[in-house]
Amino acid sequence: MLTTVLFGLVDIRVDDPVAFTFFTGYMAMLAASVFFFAERGSVEGKWKLSLLVSALITGIAAIHYYYMRDYYLSTGKTPTALRYIDWTLTVPLMVVEFYLLTKAAGAKISLLWKLIAAAVFMLVTGYIGEAFTDGSAGHSMLWGTLSTLGYVYILYSAWFGEVAQLANSTGDAIVIKGIRALAWFVLVGWAIYPIGYMCMPGGLLNIGLGWQPSNVDLFYNIADAINKIGFGLVVYGIAASGKSAAAVRELSPTA
Repeated sequence: MLTTVLFGLVDIRVDDPVAFTFFTGYMAMLAASVFFFAERGSVEGKWKLSLLVSALITGIAAIHYYYMRDYYLSTGKTPTALRYIDWTLTVPLMVVEFYLLTKAAGAKISLLWKLIAAAVFMLVTGYIGEAFTDGSAGHSMLWGTLSTLGYVYILYSAWFGEVAQLANSTGDAIVIKGIRALAWFVLVGWAIYPIGYMCMPGGLLNIGLGWQPSNVDLFYNIADAINKIGFGLVVYGIAASGKSAAAVRELSPTA
């Protein structure tokens, strides 16, 4: 037994980095959620909803990490189902940020639904591939390939497609830079999740290198905190820059 859970109290072993990152991930995302909620009142009105979504992303993740921490400490197993519940709620909210940031440039509601549909499709197919695996490479590759289609759509839209084009059409250097930063999160930060998928029974890394699901919990926890908090900080940076620009305009003498 990795730990003793009594009356809601847990004893985290100092030689268990996975348990440590479950706890620190929970605390970091809870703190980020409080910060985004608090700062929502200090930004311009057009950014308030974006900051609210950022707070919801980290808040939902913090609650799930609280339960995932206890599950892991009690069983020593990776909390696959709880992770996917978390991701199914938070990842669609993360892609909503692309829509909110480009809405002023004419982003249509159809873009929002396409991004959400791609995110949900990516997660549902990924969950089927992991949770219902029969240990065969064929099952893993089929559902992994389907999941990748949703990921590629989001990635393309953020870098070259509708989201990128709308961001460029704003002519706002802050928004353009912010969208590009979020696109980097999708490209680099989200790359850890396919690696974890391939460690599951039947996955390429599981078959080829013998990696197990437990090997990636540490990286999942770190990646989740960086991606979700990072998304929010980019949005906050855009909102804060907009506020600073507005203050400068007010102080500047009129012609």
